[in-house]
Amino acid sequence: MFNMFKSSDTYLDKILKYLEIYTPKVVGALVTFLIGLWVIRIITNIFFRQLEKRNVDQTLRPFLRSLLKNSLLVILIISVAGILGIQTSSFVAVIGAAGLAIGLALQGSLANFAGGVLILIFRPVRVGDYIKAQGYEGNVSEILLFVTVLKTPDNRVIYIPNGPLAGGPIENVTRETTRRVDLTFGISYSDDIDSARRAIEETIKKVPNILSEPAPIIAVNQLADSSVNIAVKPWVKTENYWQVFWDMQEMIKKEFDKQKISIPFPQRDVHLYQK
Repeated sequence: MFNMFKSSDTYLDKILKYLEIYTPKVVGALVTFLIGLWVIRIITNIFFRQLEKRNVDQTLRPFLRSLLKNSLLVILIISVAGILGIQTSSFVAVIGAAGLAIGLALQGSLANFAGGVLILIFRPVRVGDYIKAQGYEGNVSEILLFVTVLKTPDNRVIYIPNGPLAGGPIENVTRETTRRVDLTFGISYSDDIDSARRAIEETIKKVPNILSEPAPIIAVNQLADSSVNIAVKPWVKTENYWQVFWDMQEMIKKEFDKQKISIPFPQRDVHLYQK
């Protein structure tokens, strides 16, 4: 019986000893964690407000805020683990090894993620731009972290991975406020070039939305096999490009018909020989 009480006293002494050793550490770790969370919230809020002041893309703001918050949270957890007496060196090594394994497994996704960040930072395209890239074209409806979403004129939706998009050529059709409409009209070798030029000039005056500056270009572009090709290059506002493109072709064809100017088309002569 005496031995039992003696054993109980020993366990109680050990518990009190552990409490004496670890209570300050636990309290210190808990206080550090709570203060750290408060500091992280303040830092991330300040960082987010700075992003707003600098007009950083709205898609990028929450991502950068989350990245900063999670990075600071990892640092805080490692610091708290050190206060509790946990070997942080092995802890960091485990995190590093896990990060490497995840990176190797998701390298394609990480490439798209990095491409999305580059697009959002350097902004070669913006929401609403009409682009041609990776064999596709359409209006940019969304720029996400892993993909860019295009909507085609016939209302199809295309998802382009950001890695190839950021690393390849991008033709931004609507970035500039004006565009040049490049057209070519062929006339017969028997037709008068000056008459054709006057007909084109008169038509340009009738077509809406053609800019006077820069002045439209009208020039003989090629002496082809069956036609004299005349280049016609008026300037328009970007939003009027297609309407002018269609109007020019219809109205010049009608003007040529009115002026008796022929537009050659391929013909083939067939000769029959009797034996």
